[in-house]
Amino acid sequence: MSTERIADQTTFAYWVPNVSGGLVTSDIEQRTSWDYEYNVELARTAENNGFEYALSQVRYEASYGAEFQHESTSFSLALLLATERLKVIAAVHPGLWQPAVLAKLGATADQLSGGRFAVNVVSGWFKDEFTHMGEPWLEHDERYRRSAEFLQVLRKIWTEDDVDFRGDFYRIHDFTLKPKPANTPERPNPELFQGGNSTAAIANGGRYADWYFSNGKDYDGITAQIDELREVARAHDREVKVGLNGFIIARDTEKEARDTLREIVEKANKPAVEGFRSAVRQAGSSTGDKKGMWADSTFEDLVQYNDGFKTQLVGTPEQIAHRIVEYRRRGVDLILAGFLHFQEEVEYFGRNVLPIVRELEAQQVREPIGV
Repeated sequence: MSTERIADQTTFAYWVPNVSGGLVTSDIEQRTSWDYEYNVELARTAENNGFEYALSQVRYEASYGAEFQHESTSFSLALLLATERLKVIAAVHPGLWQPAVLAKLGATADQLSGGRFAVNVVSGWFKDEFTHMGEPWLEHDERYRRSAEFLQVLRKIWTEDDVDFRGDFYRIHDFTLKPKPANTPERPNPELFQGGNSTAAIANGGRYADWYFSNGKDYDGITAQIDELREVARAHDREVKVGLNGFIIARDTEKEARDTLREIVEKANKPAVEGFRSAVRQAGSSTGDKKGMWADSTFEDLVQYNDGFKTQLVGTPEQIAHRIVEYRRRGVDLILAGFLHFQEEVEYFGRNVLPIVRELEAQQVREPIGV
């Protein structure tokens, strides 16, 4: 168990359903919607039920059950302007953005939202999104080398004047952004998240990001990732926070929760899941060490397309709360939550699960680990 640094409290984020089809590729009913009005109501519910962050997904065209999509940065800004405290993270693909342009957008969003805008850099897995728009498709490690430069350029433009950067993918010459993000102790620069599961993603997170986002993992899986991430961060005199994806099925009884999970998998849209599995198979296997997104995912895992079932947040409020706190003890700072029925389940989580999490965390403060 990793105990190098343990957060005072677990932070919670939720997946913004700005993409149609819900978060499971299944024909089970999902009481959710990708439209703006639903998402504004959900964002306000979330910030009043203990959620500090929301993550807007990035999809550019129909794929594997996601027929319709709202663009992530504009949708994130809209949610920021409709809420008071929620921080909204926009997922973006290097290769489809010029980093100085995104830096300008981010600075504006920072000013308009009072410092609540953040960016999740995802290197891309869906080849067609690049090739259909006439953009080159790079192999896995090259995509992450590009993401490393992307993160560096964003940071430099937000913090420096007369920026020069000469990389293999981006060239910036004597560029000064004004206004910059506020960058005060109360409002630091927009937070940078690095998503991914590969060795290259962990290296980028440890060297350049504020946060590292992992797909769903069990205890052993996330502990190994955190150990590797911290080794990279220490080598560069840095500290990085960790977010973990988890699909939450909280019900009054464990049987009800397990039955819901079973129904999700039994009603999986098999052609869509198999199509997704075929599209992402190269994501992990194309890396040198065969470690990466979906490298060890089964069909059942891929029904929730970010491996959210692996985190095993399924059961009663008490069972889920205990598991969340165990992840915190292993170094997880944030749980990125997905739900079947977003509006009602976010409220259920805030009312029934979160108070137990906070009490368990308080008990650990009173009774430190190892005592």
